[in-house]
Amino acid sequence: MDASDTLQSSFEALAEMALAINSIREPERVLEQVLTIAMEALEAERGFILLQSDSHPDGFEIESWRNFTRDQLGDVQRLSKSVVYKVLQTGEPVVLYEALKDDGYGGTESIIIQQIQSIACVPLRLKEQQIGAIYLDSLHKRGRFTREALPFLTAFANQAAVAIENARLYQAMRDENRRLRHEIQRIHGFGEIIGQSPRMREVFDLMARVTDSDASVLILGESGTGKELVARAIHYNGPRKDQPFVAVFCGSLPDELLESELFGHKKGAFTGATADKKGLFEVADGGTVFLDEVGDLSPRMQTVLLRVLQEGEIKRVGDHVTRKVDVRVISATNKSLKEMIEAGEFREDLYYRLDTITIELPPLRQRRGDVALLAHHFLDRYAVKSRSHIRGFEPEAMQALQAYAWPGNVRELEKTIERAVVLARGDLITRADLRLPETNALHPMEHGLTLKEMERRFVLQALEDHGGNISETARSLDVSRRWLHYKLKEWETATS
Repeated sequence: MDASDTLQSSFEALAEMALAINSIREPERVLEQVLTIAMEALEAERGFILLQSDSHPDGFEIESWRNFTRDQLGDVQRLSKSVVYKVLQTGEPVVLYEALKDDGYGGTESIIIQQIQSIACVPLRLKEQQIGAIYLDSLHKRGRFTREALPFLTAFANQAAVAIENARLYQAMRDENRRLRHEIQRIHGFGEIIGQSPRMREVFDLMARVTDSDASVLILGESGTGKELVARAIHYNGPRKDQPFVAVFCGSLPDELLESELFGHKKGAFTGATADKKGLFEVADGGTVFLDEVGDLSPRMQTVLLRVLQEGEIKRVGDHVTRKVDVRVISATNKSLKEMIEAGEFREDLYYRLDTITIELPPLRQRRGDVALLAHHFLDRYAVKSRSHIRGFEPEAMQALQAYAWPGNVRELEKTIERAVVLARGDLITRADLRLPETNALHPMEHGLTLKEMERRFVLQALEDHGGNISETARSLDVSRRWLHYKLKEWETATS
């Protein structure tokens, strides 16, 4: 093989090695892989990687090593003061084909004692900064410790420095994400409710204010936004936390069965009522009843529920005895109860009984800043046991997550991450692993649009996302209501 073939082969190997080390995101694994590749390239018998360390007296510390005992590491660390530190100070590599005969280092005690035949040491350089060094040696054979190996080894060391730094930054980002999640949970004490966007901070603030009261709470939000999680958090952070929390889905049962479920029944009240039974309001006495999708209640059940809330007492189906109950009622719906009241579909007096405090949960498309935080949270939950090697997301995958409209909100995001963890083949989740529909991107824009047309489409999409509510749309866009009215009028005039 001539020199040009050798050079071509070296560059091909360098490209393959760079691809391998840059696909790893865990710092320890990157160091192990870098050391393995370097040792194989020079046929070295031993090696270690030295990195900057503020806690070490010398400013550098051995982070990864191969085929050294701890005693040998101590000897080689003394050797490193002459070889490695020269490399760190000058930024120039050192290659000793016959270390024992070298004029500059042959008399070094460690080389003599350990009979080191060959040494190579190259700096790990990031821009103009020396962040460490790779040290390799051989005791029994000289391998490829020649000056001809220097260009390849130097190029590889430069690639390795970038990979090491990227892995460190990635790990720092993951640690910071975890820290933020833990800090949010510590401050607000709301467990699984994750978010740091302005809209979610408003939600956390309101939740913190209502936990210590007995006021009824109405939670508004689309399906999948976490309404029951909020209800549970309010209960378990309040004075009733040691008492029962009972959740009822109001749209799943016909009136007769729902009334029996909520308030109980007397033996013989209907076919199948073979014994007296407590209702969920009695079970929750002293605690909280969560009425999920309260907007699905029929007019008859609305009347029954109103009476219970007004009197603070229930009557079992088929019974004449009234029973006092002390419950806090938290309700939720994905419907507009005000519109239902105007349409005569929901009792206004019941609405005001339920709506002492309103908490409105924003859909995920209005809190895109929380998508990455939530995605890593769900990744930590599902990347366990046989899937624990999965460390994060490829950039294209995270971009896809943030661009998607999430009609199913947080629940859909959770299931997407769970599925991706199962399907992922590498240690990073790819865009293909997510299997997101291509037709549901957030605010799609065709190529060739003018800036004015993009602005118009973006604002109109935001208005649609907020159900035509001018105030909410203006707040999400960080513009004034006056500006928004002006733009809508302008576009209306232009199309008339």
